[in-house]
Amino acid sequence: MDIVTPFQFSLVYNAFSFTFAAMAAATAFLWLSRSQVAPAYRTAVTISGLVTAIAAYHYFRIFESWNAAYVLKGGVITATGFAFNDAYRYVDWLLTVPLLLIELVLVMRLSPEQTSSKTVRLGFAAALMIVLGYPGEIAIDIPTRALWGTLSSIPFVYIVWELFRGLGESIEQQPAAARDLVRRARLLTFASWGFYPIVYMAPYAGLTGANVTTVIQLGYTIADIVAKAGVGVLIFMISSRKSQAEGHVAGVHAA
Repeated sequence: MDIVTPFQFSLVYNAFSFTFAAMAAATAFLWLSRSQVAPAYRTAVTISGLVTAIAAYHYFRIFESWNAAYVLKGGVITATGFAFNDAYRYVDWLLTVPLLLIELVLVMRLSPEQTSSKTVRLGFAAALMIVLGYPGEIAIDIPTRALWGTLSSIPFVYIVWELFRGLGESIEQQPAAARDLVRRARLLTFASWGFYPIVYMAPYAGLTGANVTTVIQLGYTIADIVAKAGVGVLIFMISSRKSQAEGHVAGVHAA
């Protein structure tokens, strides 16, 4: 493994620790607040909490793996011989990325046929995107990384098309009070997901060794916070606005 500097080690260490806490806090908020929205939207809020719960678990494992890979003693970093296991991140994405799209579809409350069709197609495309991206992530040469990154971008482009073309047609059917929030959730999903390929291409910018390791870990971590905790809070806000528009009073109709 490439030896990071004490500053790089601490920066990534603290980023992982912060993200674990943020994901855990978001999970508690979403699950404890689900009774405040109408029953029709509770599944979306529950899935949002599930996304952050899965992410919290994996960030705890990532944090432990990073801490086990290096020892900081007396201002000097040494490798312990235990390799940092970045596969936790891809396992997390394989579970959470399809769920992120599913929660966005569910909160829009489309017809049962549209909901079923879009969740299956988007969920499959999201899983395929992650599976195709992993071989490139662990590749040691740029051409192999570029090949798998290009293949992974195909389902990504399809997902973007669905977000702006497929779901875009349904936004105008949303209550006026929630319409802007739905647009923001869609844009935030796109922006955060668009950040992942930029981080993925960090080695193409000439970064190597500990520098590229630090940039990739911090970049993915920032994107995860926005895509999971940030979008999760927006999903709750959309659910709350739509519940109010439909006449639901928090606490009165809670199951």
